[in-house]
Amino acid sequence: MRMKPSAVAGLFGMWLAALAIPLGASTAADAQADRGKLAEAQEAQRLLQAMRSDPVAPVVAPEGADVTIVVFSDYQCPYCRRMHPPLQALLREDPKVKIVYRDWPILGPESVEAARAAIAAGYQGRHAAFNDALMATRGRITSEGIRAAAERAGVDWARLQADQKRNAAEIEQALARTHRYAGMLGISGTPALLVNDYLIPGAADLATLRSTVAEARQDAKAAGR
Repeated sequence: MRMKPSAVAGLFGMWLAALAIPLGASTAADAQADRGKLAEAQEAQRLLQAMRSDPVAPVVAPEGADVTIVVFSDYQCPYCRRMHPPLQALLREDPKVKIVYRDWPILGPESVEAARAAIAAGYQGRHAAFNDALMATRGRITSEGIRAAAERAGVDWARLQADQKRNAAEIEQALARTHRYAGMLGISGTPALLVNDYLIPGAADLATLRSTVAEARQDAKAAGR
């Protein structure tokens, strides 16, 4: 299932339909209401931009990217693992897609441990490989499995531990931001994708990813973005 912004209730506590509000009110009360809606729309866009441009969340950002996919996922989630190959295939075939990985560890302490480690791997430039290795895990994620995935991905384990400790506060803040954003979007589980302004609450196959990216790109072009 895919929803356009006007169909997504609960996004930052407002309807994104406010992004297309009509102006030209006939009364002072209408004018005030329109100004309020415009302020809400501007705040929604500000928060969307913050979600797409987090200073800590791992990102794949090719030059000239014109569509951004924000991925809410949990390494313990089998549907997230199932969606990983189509997402990687999309990245290989479409050089103008940006991916922002928003770890949302909601399935237990091992999920949190894996999310912290994955974010920390970015400090040594190994997030992509570590992400692939974690997503290839069979069965439940464990501490031993996380370390094994790190070894397969060529992650320096001692440095990973040091980076996690040194950057613990900003990693926790990034996870907290993601949790807050998920609540604002009304997301109830993983995976979930925000493709520009399109929300896909659940796993998506490659055909769905392609078509949603195409629509998002067309919408952005029509809007002059």
